[in-house]
Amino acid sequence: MTQKSKFAEMRENPKEYRKVFDTIPEQFDKFRPRYSADLFEYFIKEAGIGPETKVLEIGPGTGQATDPILDTGCDYNAIELGEHLYAKMKEKYGARPNFHIVNDDFITHDFGEQKFDVIYSAATIQWIPERVAFPKTLELLKPGGTLAMMFLIGDYKTPNEELFNNIQKVYNEYYKPVTEYKNMKEPFDYLHATDYGYVDLTRHDFYGKRTFTADEYVQYCGTHSDHILIPEPYRTPFFEGLRNTVLAAGNKVEFYDTYVLYLTKKPTE
Repeated sequence: MTQKSKFAEMRENPKEYRKVFDTIPEQFDKFRPRYSADLFEYFIKEAGIGPETKVLEIGPGTGQATDPILDTGCDYNAIELGEHLYAKMKEKYGARPNFHIVNDDFITHDFGEQKFDVIYSAATIQWIPERVAFPKTLELLKPGGTLAMMFLIGDYKTPNEELFNNIQKVYNEYYKPVTEYKNMKEPFDYLHATDYGYVDLTRHDFYGKRTFTADEYVQYCGTHSDHILIPEPYRTPFFEGLRNTVLAAGNKVEFYDTYVLYLTKKPTE
């Protein structure tokens, strides 16, 4: 199957759309944001992650949220849908004795008798219907186990509103994805965890900042799922427009980031 036909299938099939990041493993690895060190310090302490802990990461990508957990010496396990992302994870971490990963779909994968102390995802679990994600993670956790869900909110309006408005003009003219991200997945709400049996749901926010050059910003935008699938004749002028707009603003775009961490627990039995 050609790259063009793969993209066409992804635009039409929600299950295939989940694999869109697998088409750009190297770009994804270089430009997708990592998470706050303060977030991980808090998460590791609250969840009690250490050498005796069995952890499952859902959809690690290329390890954007892997190192701090793996470095605790825990029994780290991951499940990754994309075969190229899986290969990149094996390349980066395969020599680590506490690293284990499978290339499969979390929705259908049979974990057998495995149970975990902690399950976590970084901007991944929302790709799984909540009617599957919450019951299955609950079943896989040991009593009292922790589910952690993290994601990033990036704000580039506050640092430079003029640049933000000029970038929006590019979006208004050329952002023409065949199918938008929000239309390719079932609704998912982190707050619904308690509807499925979880308890003690809490939210914790941490903060950071990123700065990109024009070229870096274009590469970063090219890792967004719906941006990857923008077709011609819009794709080229869209990314050129982003680049030229940032160049005109001094070749710098700054993000004020909020790293959101939801923690919730399986009741003790």
